[in-house]
Amino acid sequence: MIKRKSIRKIVFDNFIKKFKESNLKITPQRIAILEQVLSSQGHPSAEEIYNKIKKSYPNISFDTVNRTLLTFADIGILDIVEGTGDVRRFDPNDKSHHHFRCKKCERIEDFYYEDYDKLEIPENIKEKFNIKKIRVILEGICDKCISSYSSSETDSNP
Repeated sequence: MIKRKSIRKIVFDNFIKKFKESNLKITPQRIAILEQVLSSQGHPSAEEIYNKIKKSYPNISFDTVNRTLLTFADIGILDIVEGTGDVRRFDPNDKSHHHFRCKKCERIEDFYYEDYDKLEIPENIKEKFNIKKIRVILEGICDKCISSYSSSETDSNP
C-alpha cells in the first residue's frame, strides 16, 4: 500500500509541474487549498476544504475554493470522485486504485486490486467511447458502521 506522505509529495510535485505547463499562477491560496486536500483524510468535499481554509484565509470565498478544486481536476492534479447524488468529492491519489463507498456513513475508501485494473472493456463500449481510466466502485456497509450497528443492537437486547 502507498503511504499517504509519498502520495502528498508526488501530488505536490505534480501540482507545480502541471501549473507551469498550464501557464497558471501558483498562489498562496492555491497551495493552501492543495495542502488541505492532501492533509484531509479520505475524499473531501469543497465545503470541507473551504471550512478549513477560511481559518487561514478569512476573505476567501467558497466559490474560489470550489473553482480552484475544479481547476485542479481539469489539469489532472485531482480526480473528482464519482457521485451518487451527494456532494462532489475530490481525490488526490493519482495511482490506479478503486473505491469502496459506505451507503450508511458515505465514507469513501481507496483500495488497490490489480485484477480490477485489468478488466476487459466490452467491444460495444470500446466502439462507442474512448476509455481513459478504469475505476471500480464497490458499495456496501463499512466495518465501522457494521460495528456500530452490532454494538447498538447488542446494547438494546436484554
